[in-house]
Amino acid sequence: MARFGRLMTAMITPFTESGAVDFAKAAELAKNLVASGNDGLVITGTTGEGPTLSEDEKLELYRVTKRAVGSEHAIVAGTGSYNTAESIHLTREAERCGVDGALLVVPYYNNPPQEGLYQHFKAIAGVTSLPCILYNVPPRSPRNLDASTVERLAEIDNIVGVKEASGKLEQFNAVLRAVPDGFHVYSGNDADTHTVMSLGGYGVISVSAHLAGAETKRMVTLLAEGRTAEAAKAHLKLLPLIEALFWQPSPMPLKAAFGLLGYNVGKPRLPLIELTAPEKDRLGGVLATFQFDAYLSKQLVAA
Repeated sequence: MARFGRLMTAMITPFTESGAVDFAKAAELAKNLVASGNDGLVITGTTGEGPTLSEDEKLELYRVTKRAVGSEHAIVAGTGSYNTAESIHLTREAERCGVDGALLVVPYYNNPPQEGLYQHFKAIAGVTSLPCILYNVPPRSPRNLDASTVERLAEIDNIVGVKEASGKLEQFNAVLRAVPDGFHVYSGNDADTHTVMSLGGYGVISVSAHLAGAETKRMVTLLAEGRTAEAAKAHLKLLPLIEALFWQPSPMPLKAAFGLLGYNVGKPRLPLIELTAPEKDRLGGVLATFQFDAYLSKQLVAA
């Protein structure tokens, strides 16, 4: 069963001025992100505004990004939703597009009990040969994926990891105690990466690595080597940027940051909106203090 690298970015979906998906820009961005240090990319997740994309748009994004990054880097498709049957369908279609894995989010809105979560994920994993990563994000769904449920799901051969975005230390501890060796626990929040990996987690599915992939990769590598004190310095250096990217719901600040750095990826789709001018000014002040990956402009654009 294939495994993924320690640093993956949950990639945004670029849009044109008219609001259509910019597939050429998506391919370009995917190439830039892996060149900056990412081992793989999650496509059409929350950061990629997956809930606003049509099935056709999602499938074409899987195709173009996989062609862009080639066989050396993973494309993980965000195919999970609150609808089990639709999640099964999209996962099957994504596999036909040549992706390397699937990210399956805890169902939002319906609020199933733990047994419902277990049956949901088991049903999806059962129809695909793709390795699957669970995604626990209680701030965006009403239900936490309990460590005991993760433990049960880890017994399924092609459920290979979890993206843990609860933000709660007790949850990190419980999950890391519960899962077997070889089951990969990813930090789902950039601010938690140092904590999760210091406790034995595997890596991060990142947002800030869109802009600071090289520095994030350096931190993750230090953590994997057990050099936690050195990694802490890198973490603290990145923290103001990480915090700024979540002043408003993601990916609103991230898309604004790209624009301010001279790399146009379009504005978010409704119901997300652009940052206000004062918010962009505030964000620009934070960005001015950082050195970004080589593909981004060194000259901040005025808001």
